Parts: sequence; structure tokens; C-alpha cells
Amino acid sequence: MTAPKMRNIGPKSAAWLRQVGLRTREDLEAAGPVEAYMRVRRAGFRPSLNLLYALEGALLDCHWQEVPEARRQQLVEAAEAAIADLPPPRGRPAAGPVTTTVHQEDAPASPDLPDTDTDD
Repeated sequence: MTAPKMRNIGPKSAAWLRQVGLRTREDLEAAGPVEAYMRVRRAGFRPSLNLLYALEGALLDCHWQEVPEARRQQLVEAAEAAIADLPPPRGRPAAGPVTTTVHQEDAPASPDLPDTDTDD
């Protein structure tokens, strides 16, 4: 992002946004917070959901923590739907279901077996 500095957008976020072609407030307004967030993700960066909230707050000119919870939930749902549409990462298979393997311990030796020592 370029001057004037937008609220909630720190140096790292600004650098990410510049690298994905979002240099002005008008660029961010045109893309919207979810699309801007997705551009950053598709570029290979690993933003947290705080970036999504920060982008919304920047457009509303409020602190990102002041974005109403209902709006945050809408943003998260839209981002999750967009993430689900992304192709799997190159060189790695898509993650499959997680399975849990439980190993049984060997049964302890039976104490009822006769003693085979013969010292008599």
C-alpha cells in the first residue's frame, strides 16, 4: 500500500499487498477484503485471519478488533469457501482424512503357569 498509510496495515501486510498488485485504497476497495486476502494466500504467503479482519477494518476505518463478530464470521466463511476452491499444493498430494492407529499392548505373562524350575 502507498501513502497515505491505511489503518491496521503494517509494513509486512503492506509489502504483501504491494506484491499482489494492491497498492492503493482504491485497489483494496475494488478487490474487497476476501479477494485481497486470497491474493496474498495464492502468492504463497501465510496470512492469519487477522489480516482478513485488518483489511475489513482498513476499509471501514476502524481497528480490526472492532469489526463486529457477525461480519468476522461472514468473512471467515467466504475465505474458507475460496480456500476450498484452491488447487492442491504442487508436489504434494492433497491432504486426506486423518486416521488414528491404536496399538494393543502385548498381554502380560499369565501368573497361573506352573513353575518349571526343578531344584529338588
